[in-house]
Amino acid sequence: MAKKPVPSPAADHALRDHQPGEGQPAPIDSRGDGDELHQQVGDGVADAAAYLTDNFGHRISDNQNSLRAGERGPTLLEDFVLREKIFHFDHERIPERIVHARGSGAHGVFECTRAIPGLTKASIFQKEGATCPVFVRFSTVAGGAGSVDTPRDVRGFAVKLYTETGNWDLVGNNIPVFFIQDAMKFPDLVHSVKMEADRGYPQAASAHDTFWDFIGLMPESMHMIMWAMSDRAIPRSFRMIEGFGVHTFRFVNDEGAGKFVKFHWKPVLGIQSTTWDEAVKIAGADPDFLRRDLFEAIDAGDFPAWNLGVQVFDEAFAAKQPYDVLDATKLIPEEDIPVEIVGRMTLNRNVDNFFAETEQAAFLPSNIIPGIDFSNDPLLQGRIFSYLDTQKSRLGTTNFHQIPINAPKCPFHNFQRDGMMQTLVPTGRANYEPNSLAEAGEHGGPRASAETGFSTYMANDERNDPAQKLRIRAELFADHFTQARLFYLSQTANEQAHIASALVFELSKVTLDHVRARVVGQLRNIDEDLAKRVAAGLAIDLPAKEKAARAAVDLKPSAALSIQKNADDTMEGRKVAILFTEGSDKAAIDKLKGDIESAGGTPFLVAPKVGGIKVKGGTLKADGQLAGSPSVLFDAVASILTEEQAKALSVQGAAVQWFMDAYGHCKTIAHDDATQLLLDKAGVEKDGGVVAIDAFADVGTRRHWAREAKVRDLA
Repeated sequence: MAKKPVPSPAADHALRDHQPGEGQPAPIDSRGDGDELHQQVGDGVADAAAYLTDNFGHRISDNQNSLRAGERGPTLLEDFVLREKIFHFDHERIPERIVHARGSGAHGVFECTRAIPGLTKASIFQKEGATCPVFVRFSTVAGGAGSVDTPRDVRGFAVKLYTETGNWDLVGNNIPVFFIQDAMKFPDLVHSVKMEADRGYPQAASAHDTFWDFIGLMPESMHMIMWAMSDRAIPRSFRMIEGFGVHTFRFVNDEGAGKFVKFHWKPVLGIQSTTWDEAVKIAGADPDFLRRDLFEAIDAGDFPAWNLGVQVFDEAFAAKQPYDVLDATKLIPEEDIPVEIVGRMTLNRNVDNFFAETEQAAFLPSNIIPGIDFSNDPLLQGRIFSYLDTQKSRLGTTNFHQIPINAPKCPFHNFQRDGMMQTLVPTGRANYEPNSLAEAGEHGGPRASAETGFSTYMANDERNDPAQKLRIRAELFADHFTQARLFYLSQTANEQAHIASALVFELSKVTLDHVRARVVGQLRNIDEDLAKRVAAGLAIDLPAKEKAARAAVDLKPSAALSIQKNADDTMEGRKVAILFTEGSDKAAIDKLKGDIESAGGTPFLVAPKVGGIKVKGGTLKADGQLAGSPSVLFDAVASILTEEQAKALSVQGAAVQWFMDAYGHCKTIAHDDATQLLLDKAGVEKDGGVVAIDAFADVGTRRHWAREAKVRDLA
């Protein structure tokens, strides 16, 4: 009998120890200079599975920090640990984006409204009135492409500016800070917030064990958590969100002088959000609510616009702050450095093909133009070379830049050739340089330009010793709670209640008691009252305060951080539903429609049936059926009924719920006398936002937050 083949030692070794072992001793915890948590194997542990390695078995000494040139220096390309970790993460999914999978895009134009040549040589900022095309993609982060629009989540805000000197991709979010300080931790963050690995749910939700386990162990995330649990994470419309570059970048002028800069997109329509109850109900009523809102607004000619603002500061300012400007978990209060408006972006054209444009759009933080440069922010440094891998994985070719949505709108020439899906047809022999082919009468190809080409800002010694190669964080990165406290104390009492209630909801979904306790213990470092409210909402004892590397410092509250303190009292961009039935007064409906339209709003007629409906004075066609057009889809509601029809509607759940939700979500309700029966049935009480039809114009532009305490329990 032939002997059974002996398995190859190489194959055997490849399979052995691949899965983590069970029953290993608990890791030894320690904190780094930036207060990042290091979990190390204890001395003398024999189990090979206890040791963290790269994919080739090399043991890793530090899984928290990238390798950089000096404590505050740039990340080094030789960091093979970071490179492999990010590379593998970037290729985990195909072809859907791993994060920001669900997106909505539109075309538009950017115009420079204030030239700033003294600050930057960037072409788009050299002359007032200069313009360039743009493409913008808004997105959610955690959910897949088939998830809904309205979960509690960060919103991506990525802008591709097709300038005359190349594409500039400003790839940011609607929140000015982020969860982590170092790109090394990005795969861990996303793994924790995505669907749990063993069960594949929840989809597009952070309310589960693994996310909050990670957060409780990463106090650097607590500032971002305040934002994510605020109403910023449940926006009313993409047209009504702010956008931020998040990182600190640089402006560089013609003389080579540089200053730090942070970028802000300020919506012309102002910031507006939903309530959590609305967001949940909208998800069921219209999973495409935000996507539809953007498309329909542009289609109707109501072009959304944002002002581009910059915060510009120098190293002297940066050195005096109690935080590090290279820390992506920190912001610069607008009261300290005002946001100066330098341009306006208007979205004026929907995409022609969702896949070809929105889905294939590839944004790269490494796409910058002369006059704009990177800082040594360790999160930004990782993003610079991570995104290129991602786009190659998603789009299948190194030639993804030739896809029309990604191609620059200025000339581009180089010696890069061939590759999968090459669509250009380069001619001649010149695919290298230097070459001397021109001496033989052949085309020699393009050459570099020291004068007009991109040149990196040279200084790298700002509070940094570039001679050192370190896996370390700067000491100021250890202050995780000062700005989280600043954000919380800058909110109105109503907004603080929303944050506390969001934390209660999220942590109520966590099944691990020690994780809940740890997160609430971290909250005590932000605000005692907040921690007590969350503990009470969870019906748990107030846990011990988690140790803070640096105690929070009280800063002056910043009104710019609050949505409600900055709410625009305007009808522009708002959508108002008008409920009517057979016999309703057409003249009254037409007048109300006219008032709404003249104020910049959009009226939407709702009736129990769609199609031609006989009313007093003619016939009206409804835009939507009552059962399919719940009040959560609108900013305010009005009703013009007859007594007979109001009585008929009072026994229909959809009609009663229509008013009940509008009242519960603190919206204006304008009504005629006949509607009173329905309002009584829905429990609607008279207040400053429940008014007669003729008073709608005075109060219909805002929410009535004073009502909220009467309609729901908040933490």
